[in-house]
Amino acid sequence: MFKSITFMTAMMVATSAFAVDSPITGNVSSKCSIFTDKAGVYGNPSPDELSTLAADGGVLPIIRYDVSIADYYTAKISWPNSFSSSPTLTDSVAWDGEVSVSSTSDAGMSGYEAAKVEYDNHTEYDLTVAGSTWFTVESEAVYGQDKSLPGGEYVANIVAECIAD
Repeated sequence: MFKSITFMTAMMVATSAFAVDSPITGNVSSKCSIFTDKAGVYGNPSPDELSTLAADGGVLPIIRYDVSIADYYTAKISWPNSFSSSPTLTDSVAWDGEVSVSSTSDAGMSGYEAAKVEYDNHTEYDLTVAGSTWFTVESEAVYGQDKSLPGGEYVANIVAECIAD
């Protein structure tokens, strides 16, 4: 009898143990930063077209990536495929664009352009060298079938992401 009381007392003590959640916190700052070095402007070379090319009266936007640690990030830059704001459009818009390396801070980045991966309206670059890389983004929008674009302000956005590998 004494053994069973001792056993039951031991079981009650064991089941009434306390637990404490003790968090461990930390902050991670990205080692990849993205900046707009030059805002793009659409030129209007014909009534149905908007273009960022200088020959068409536009200004090519320039996006800069600063990477402080090599081989940990991928730059993903998407040229526009829709307007974020525009006058009312009653026909379709055909989009085209191109992303290219325009300048680098390190000669080791010379292979970025040849190694880029393009799909849909996206271009990806593996940022294998620490430093700064400048990208130009061409964008062209052609409206309808020989229809003039309605007058007004047109805004389209480039999406630039730094993806941790």
